Amino acid sequence: MENRPSASRRSFIRNAALATAGFYIVPRQVLGRGFVAPSDKLNIAGIGVGGKAEVNLPYAWNNGSDNIVALCDVDDRMAVNARKRWPNAPYYKDFRVMLEKEHKNIDAVIVTTPDHMHAPAALASMQLGKHVYCEKPLTHDIYEARILTQAAEKYKVVTQMGNQGSSGDDTRVVETWIQSGVIGDVHRVHVWTNRPVWPQGIPTPTGKYDIPKELDWDLWLGTAPSRDFNPTYLPATWRGWTDFGTGSLGDMGCHFIDVPYRALQLKYPVAVECSVGSVYSGFFHEEVYTDSYPPSSITYIQFPAREKMGPVELVWYDGGIKPRRPDELLPDEAMAEWDGGMIFEGSKGKLMAGLFGRNPTLLPTVKMKTAKLPKSKYPFVEKGSEGHQQQWVKACKQGFGAYTSSSFDKSGPLAETVLMGNLAVRSYNYRESNGKGGYNYPGRKKLLWDGPNMRITNFEPANAFVKRQYRNGWGELKL
Repeated sequence: MENRPSASRRSFIRNAALATAGFYIVPRQVLGRGFVAPSDKLNIAGIGVGGKAEVNLPYAWNNGSDNIVALCDVDDRMAVNARKRWPNAPYYKDFRVMLEKEHKNIDAVIVTTPDHMHAPAALASMQLGKHVYCEKPLTHDIYEARILTQAAEKYKVVTQMGNQGSSGDDTRVVETWIQSGVIGDVHRVHVWTNRPVWPQGIPTPTGKYDIPKELDWDLWLGTAPSRDFNPTYLPATWRGWTDFGTGSLGDMGCHFIDVPYRALQLKYPVAVECSVGSVYSGFFHEEVYTDSYPPSSITYIQFPAREKMGPVELVWYDGGIKPRRPDELLPDEAMAEWDGGMIFEGSKGKLMAGLFGRNPTLLPTVKMKTAKLPKSKYPFVEKGSEGHQQQWVKACKQGFGAYTSSSFDKSGPLAETVLMGNLAVRSYNYRESNGKGGYNYPGRKKLLWDGPNMRITNFEPANAFVKRQYRNGWGELKL
């Protein structure tokens, strides 16, 4: 394994930027007809190359239309397939080392790490002028999402969050129908998912285990607090742990909530509250596990009026909980899809859809036979599931300002809204000693949110979940 960088992070960024100052791309016209200019292929590096990266990297690579020039993963087991597919790409375990050594060869970076490492990897890449594709949720914390949104503008790079539904036709259809007033003024949206499909609401694992030789556990922890290795945390079960993942909301919220967020032109919420599922051991004994997200939750997020649109309440359900079945839906008709759905409630009717806004349907469904529905006023993206990644690749070649469906100026505020739900969930189970051997805790408390200043104004302990403290050696996330 390579040596860790000895210089400070700030020195690394400064030195790398100076080294690239004289580098430029030779345009096609200089080489003449029949030659492929270097600028015609995007040089892409992967940070985290297992899991979802096994979709992101091939779709961006596009059968050799572009280049995969460097690979990075803290776990050699997760990197096996990528290293076989691109054997000539240098391989690293520490993304800081990769960026330091390979920055001259890299145009763009795809970040597909666990949630708690999205922000430091993405920001370091942007500070070197690299375009960034980052998996959803954009970040682990609200503060991190705000920083990445600002960084994309400051460093003039092309960005995309990995919520591929934002490039789907159905998302654009639902946007058009809602904004055209097909169901009137929308005042409430119900959104639900079948997640989690991993353990949540469980105690912190115990026991001593040998760290696998392929895994650099210290690098895997990254910004998170130190703890002993336990196989319970990986490869994908990290999603349920508050130090690493963002639970059901983080996993699917950026997919489902993206549709109403766009359609209703939502911005910062003004309030949030929730109820969470409980875990019981013994007669009437409730267990509270704050290291893990709860097994289920209902979250109410309130948005103010926007221009000609009135206030909206968005209600999120997970862990098997669903909203009340609409009266307009016949008994034998399916309520959205097996993995979740959404229902818009408007002054002139209701609209139901599945994940990514799939199969948008007016309620009662008989309306679909007679309603005059407007065609999408938003342009469709290329057909095929690879469209989202390729859209970003092509935009990178055009440069800053080129359109992507989920650029950080759009996906950053969306991610903040999704993470507001987790702020409420974690505040619900907050415990504070009452000085008498017991605890005070808010339970279902309505938290008031000051979006521009990123603060809960009526319950100070909740602000600890806006911005976490990074582990020593990782500094603080700053532009």
